[in-house]
Amino acid sequence: MDKGTVLVVEDEPNIADLVDLYLSREGFRVLKKATGEDGLAAIRDQRPRLVVLDVGLPDIDGLEVCRRIRATSALPVIFLTARADEIDRVLGLELGADDYLTKPFAPAELVARVKAVLRRTDGPQTAEILQAGHAVVDVGRREIRVEDAAVDFTTKEFDLLRFLAERAGLAMSRQQILDHVWGHDWYGDERTVDVHIAQVRKKLGASCTIATVRGLGYRLEPASR
Repeated sequence: MDKGTVLVVEDEPNIADLVDLYLSREGFRVLKKATGEDGLAAIRDQRPRLVVLDVGLPDIDGLEVCRRIRATSALPVIFLTARADEIDRVLGLELGADDYLTKPFAPAELVARVKAVLRRTDGPQTAEILQAGHAVVDVGRREIRVEDAAVDFTTKEFDLLRFLAERAGLAMSRQQILDHVWGHDWYGDERTVDVHIAQVRKKLGASCTIATVRGLGYRLEPASR
């Protein structure tokens, strides 16, 4: 069964070939590119469902590639990195990455994460409209609007705001948010939530209030009448 195209942007041939082997076994069509520029061209021409993106590329690095992707698209991105320090991880998530793996990694784990990200991003289309304060969450269109103007959100930011809007007025722990938005198979830490909350707050400004619940997590405040 053809499950669509996954683009692998990785300059180490042995890693790219291993990822290709495991994803192909699962029914994905795999495109391999060794540079950031070639990866961006493949995104424009081939329109993959998801990108597996190495941070340490020989021309422009993966973080810059992700910035350029996010300028025009919510295409799911999974980072591969040999740089395990927290700054790179948080920066990658701020850029809108949906997940990351640190090298060396088990190919089967990467396959599981690809499937998990696609499950989260390919949900059924509905006509559901939610309120997030004075912002509108259009679930069917996967669009956030403030005063009828669309606001650019990454995939994960949208899912996070939707989750809180569905539970407006309720205090949600960071772990609850991780489990529902990132999935139970997520291998990050709770600071991921804080990074994404900060980005959502910045983009929505005064149109929506997400309160910090000390020692627990966050609460989206219902719109005042």
